[in-house]
Amino acid sequence: MNVKLVALSLCAAIVLGGCSTAPEKMEGREVLTAQVNEAVAIFGERDPEIQQFFDKSYGYAVLPKVFKGAIWAGGAYGKGEVYEKGKMVGYCDMKQATLGFSLGGEYFREIIFFRDKPDLDAFKAEEYTFSAQVTGVAATTGAAVKADYKSGMAVFITTDKGLMVDASLGGQKFKYAGNIFLEDTTMKK
Repeated sequence: MNVKLVALSLCAAIVLGGCSTAPEKMEGREVLTAQVNEAVAIFGERDPEIQQFFDKSYGYAVLPKVFKGAIWAGGAYGKGEVYEKGKMVGYCDMKQATLGFSLGGEYFREIIFFRDKPDLDAFKAEEYTFSAQVTGVAATTGAAVKADYKSGMAVFITTDKGLMVDASLGGQKFKYAGNIFLEDTTMKK
C-alpha cells in the first residue's frame, strides 16, 4: 500500500513538473503568495535569526510547498516566488532528481537567499542548477546564526509533512519567469 502511494505521488510530481512556472490565473497567484507568506512566517518561528538573511540579502526565492517522493530513484517539484530587495519580481519552479537509497514521500519548504545582485541575476538568467556541493540548512533555532553563503547563496529547508528515508545524491534545477502582472507585490514579513 505504501509503495503504491509513493509511486503515485512520484508520478504526480513528474506530471506537475510540466506545469507553467508562473500561475496563470489570479486565484493561483493569490494562493501562492499566501503560501509564501505562511512559509516565511514558519521559518521565522522556527529560527528568528533568519531575519538577518532577509535584511542583508540582495534577493531570495521562497518555495512554500515542495513535494519529494522516491523509491530508490526520486523526484521533487515545487513552485515559488522570487524577490529582489523585498519586492516580488517573478516566479520560479524547482525540479529535483535523486539516485540512491531513498524511500518515502514528504513536503518541505525552501528559501534560497542570494548575497548580491550577480548571484540573483545568475539564478534568473536561465535554467539554474545547484551543484552537489550546495546543501540546505535545516531551519531550527539558532541555525541561521551559523549559516553562511556558499557560491553566493544560503539555502534553508524545513520539513512540513511526510516520512522519508534518504541517502541519495541529486541536484535541483530551477526555472525563472519574470512577473508579468503589474500589481504591487512587496513582501509582507
